[in-house]
Amino acid sequence: MLDTLMPVAAPVAFSPPAVRRRSSRRIGALVMVETGAGPMPAYTETLPRAAASVRSARRLVRLALDVWGLTGVQDDAELVVSELLTNAVLHARRDSVRVSAMRLGEGRVRVAVVDLSRDRPAARPAGDDQESGRGLDIVATLSGGRWGVEPLPWGKRVWAELGQEDKPDE
Repeated sequence: MLDTLMPVAAPVAFSPPAVRRRSSRRIGALVMVETGAGPMPAYTETLPRAAASVRSARRLVRLALDVWGLTGVQDDAELVVSELLTNAVLHARRDSVRVSAMRLGEGRVRVAVVDLSRDRPAARPAGDDQESGRGLDIVATLSGGRWGVEPLPWGKRVWAELGQEDKPDE
């Protein structure tokens, strides 16, 4: 259901096979997403809205970054997608979420989680002895402040960009 309701953006008519690991389990699908800068590759997968899905989301991001040779941002991207998905698990509605990793250019990636809740995430203060409440601060720090929320007719997309900014030609 989420596949038809929540596209990453406007897909281009190109859909190569999904990445496969040693087992026969498919991990995500590679699609081309039309952006203002032209079509960009993205790996995307619909997952159950459950804590156990965090592992699958991290694996999707890790595999996408391996394929694109962006291993320098891999650890940060995995942590960011973990935080975004954990927020969706705790606060969203419905049974599934959509996770994506989109290559934005040389050395840059956007990770995102789409859920069916219109409630925007909000940072909250966390005391030194509290185990939760720091997720959005972690996302903001690791992304250098390049993160946001896009409202959708049925919910929202929470995203963060990681990696080096493209430098203008000099």
